[in-house]
Amino acid sequence: QAQLVESGGGLVQAGGSLRLSCTASARIVGNYAMAWFRRAPGKDREFVAGVSRNNNATSYADSAKGRFTLSRDNTHYNTMYLQMNSLTTEDTGVYYCADNGYDVNTDPSQYTHWGQGTQVTVAS
Repeated sequence: QAQLVESGGGLVQAGGSLRLSCTASARIVGNYAMAWFRRAPGKDREFVAGVSRNNNATSYADSAKGRFTLSRDNTHYNTMYLQMNSLTTEDTGVYYCADNGYDVNTDPSQYTHWGQGTQVTVAS
C-alpha cells in the first residue's frame, strides 16, 4: 500500500513563501491524479491544487490561483511539490497530499491514500 509523507511546513510571516513536498513510497506520483488539500482550524478539509493523471494538467482553488504552484518530479515519479508564495493568515492550516486513481477531484472522499499532513502557520 502506497504511503505519502508531507514535509516543508512551518511558521512564516505573511507575504512569505513555503515549499511543501509530498513523497510517495511507490511510483504513484506520475501514475495517479494527485492533489493538495488543507484543513484550516475549525473548517473542513478543502481542495487547494491538483494534477491530472494523464497530461499533467494542474488545477487550483480560486484562493490559490496566482500564488501557489504545483509540480511533480517526473523523473522518479515519487515526489510532488507545492510552492506557496504571498502567504496570508488565511492559508494557515494542515496541508495534506492525496492520490486518486481516476482524476483530480475537489471532493476529498474521492481520494485513496493520504499523508499525515504538515502544519503551515502564517503569522500576521
